[in-house]
Amino acid sequence: MVIKHILVLLCIIFHHSSSMVTYNVVNLGAINNGQVDTKDAFLKAWNLACAATSPAIINVPTGNYLIASAVLFSGQTCNSNAITFNIYGTLVAPSSYNAIGSDGVWIKFQRVNNLTITGGTLDAQGATLWACKSSGKTCPSGATTLGIYHSQNVVISNLSSLNSQMFHIMLYASTNVKVQGVSVLASAQSPNTDGIHLQLSTNVIILSSKISTGDDCISIGPGNSNIWIENVACGPGHGISIGSLGSALEEAGVQNVTVKTATFTGTQNGVRIKTWAKPSNGFVKDVVFEQVTMVNVKNPIIIDQYYCPGSKNCPKGEVAEVKISNVLYDDIHGTSATQVAVKLNCSTISPCSGISFENINLVYKGQPAISSCTNAATASGSLQSTSCM
Repeated sequence: MVIKHILVLLCIIFHHSSSMVTYNVVNLGAINNGQVDTKDAFLKAWNLACAATSPAIINVPTGNYLIASAVLFSGQTCNSNAITFNIYGTLVAPSSYNAIGSDGVWIKFQRVNNLTITGGTLDAQGATLWACKSSGKTCPSGATTLGIYHSQNVVISNLSSLNSQMFHIMLYASTNVKVQGVSVLASAQSPNTDGIHLQLSTNVIILSSKISTGDDCISIGPGNSNIWIENVACGPGHGISIGSLGSALEEAGVQNVTVKTATFTGTQNGVRIKTWAKPSNGFVKDVVFEQVTMVNVKNPIIIDQYYCPGSKNCPKGEVAEVKISNVLYDDIHGTSATQVAVKLNCSTISPCSGISFENINLVYKGQPAISSCTNAATASGSLQSTSCM
């Protein structure tokens, strides 16, 4: 079982020298009326900060700053050993979704070490793309609002993300990342707008954040390890999910994940593990969900090894090979919107093992909720009312 406090001692430390240089995007040509493209001024500030021989600060004063196309901040050739973005204003995407909708990521940081992004708002204006998708028309897939790729020692604090076209924040192949005090807001009907998505990353802490969106509040994809999530409020949304996993035969696993003191309000799911019913060498192991409050949640606790959204073109047969083991649910309490509050739908080929329940108290319409378990090979603990333990 995962050591509960594996990440408490993790510190993201920056060694700043006493001298710091500051660049103001307005002084470099940015106009903060939300109408004139400021991308070049932001890139100019970034290039100057990168070239600095000491830690550098980029200040974004109050006002609205149009970033009219996808922008890449690359740290590959940076001299500065630390760069801080202090954002006091709002970065705004164009109202036309075609401007960034096919670019993958709107604001991307790549191969950056010792990066801090603090404050401010990112407004991707994604509503027009959501409407296009719901109409059945041919639309671009959409852009992630903020992407951190192949980077290390990153802090994102007190940032707000509004109306992303796709994922709000993506952490990809990055190490030692702390996300704290983040606010995510999008419509409950916005498709694929995961609040924070993790992939191939390690030593990630997510603290004291509020996420309201149309998909997973936090999604933990393949190849993540040593993940600590604490004091997160989720709703609306699809919960905190490990997965989906198992879409490919060769796939990195997920391990050492703790979700603690989270609250789910009116969400589709609470704490979820989801895998495709396909051949895969992927795995999930050493996971703790503890001190979690559910408020009118449809599926408070769910493991689904036959995940297939929309039930279209689902894999045929009983092949579901992602191995799920050593998962602890401790002190999960509150109200379920359905009678079956605990669902373990595990694989016949690779049954769930080492699933443990302690202090589960979930209520449906004033009565203890029930559980449903399939192919949970070694599940233990006690659940109130009709239990599959």
